[in-house]
Amino acid sequence: MGRKIMVETKTNSVLQGRSLLAEKDFTPAEIQYFVDFGLHLKALKKRGIPHHYLEGKNIALLFEKTSTRTRSAFTTAAIDLGAHPEYLGANDIQLGKKESVEDTAIVLGSMFDGIEFRGFSQEVVAGLAEHSGVPVWNGLTDEWHPTQMIADFMTIKENFGHLKGLTLTFVGDGRNNMANSLLVTGSMLGVNIHIVAPKALHPAPEIVAIAQKFADQSGAKMLITDDIKTGVKGSNVIYTDVWVSMGETNWEERVNLLTPYRVTMDMLKATGTPDDQLIFMHCLPAFHDTNTKYGTEIKEKYGLTEMEVTDEVFRSQYARQWDEAENRMHSIKAIMAATLGNLFIPAIPELES
Repeated sequence: MGRKIMVETKTNSVLQGRSLLAEKDFTPAEIQYFVDFGLHLKALKKRGIPHHYLEGKNIALLFEKTSTRTRSAFTTAAIDLGAHPEYLGANDIQLGKKESVEDTAIVLGSMFDGIEFRGFSQEVVAGLAEHSGVPVWNGLTDEWHPTQMIADFMTIKENFGHLKGLTLTFVGDGRNNMANSLLVTGSMLGVNIHIVAPKALHPAPEIVAIAQKFADQSGAKMLITDDIKTGVKGSNVIYTDVWVSMGETNWEERVNLLTPYRVTMDMLKATGTPDDQLIFMHCLPAFHDTNTKYGTEIKEKYGLTEMEVTDEVFRSQYARQWDEAENRMHSIKAIMAATLGNLFIPAIPELES
């Protein structure tokens, strides 16, 4: 188990003023700290204890891509911390169109104390961090999803009491931002990561190399395979995501490739893991029925009533997606408070032994 979080009242030079653009830019101990501090802030919230560590701060929320959870999480997290969030959607910002990323960053950095960006290009969020002069947080790009990772590993630690030595298996598109982030973050934290995907959708070699470097230090084991039975065996967490990411239109290709990789009750049973040591996770939204426009269209075009996960699994005793979604707020609160707050300062806990 990790150390209990100690709260001090001095400046934290380790995290103060830093941007969270990708997990790989932090140390394993720092990522572990975000997880533990998120759980600490969640406990404060549940007990009704105020924690206005960002009183008087202004936060810009830039959204090229829409989102229910990310927008809600950043908004509520900022307000709970005493800050004011300002939402700027795709029609409000002109990054790279009418105004360069550099010019936008300089202007926003002069008005806001921190900036969240959710969009397509990793280069854009990096440019905002380079030129704004304030902490920038990656709410999702095509390459990485670091804020989701803190919520995910919070959820896992809540269920198992620890992280190191557990096995998380991601099933689906092994080349998307979620697979990238889970592979790297899990390897940092000593969690065994399995990627189960068609060979055409296996992680890029450069992502595997980054993860392997951390795994060599943490003792985590990686497995990348297209064999479902081998890949899910011994899993504590079965994780999946949508087959087609926002902005993509390759439905037919993904349906053909990934239908055999749908998460089912049979897949959960194939893990061989006792019920009390197995959970299902999904970062949402999930296409587990036809009660959406996309679900209806896919049913009409491909005859599918479920895609990446069956409705049975989604509503089962194993499902933890609602806890995971709530933890977006608590994890983002931890990230913002640690990198922007100047009154509260936590000691970085040692990585779990």
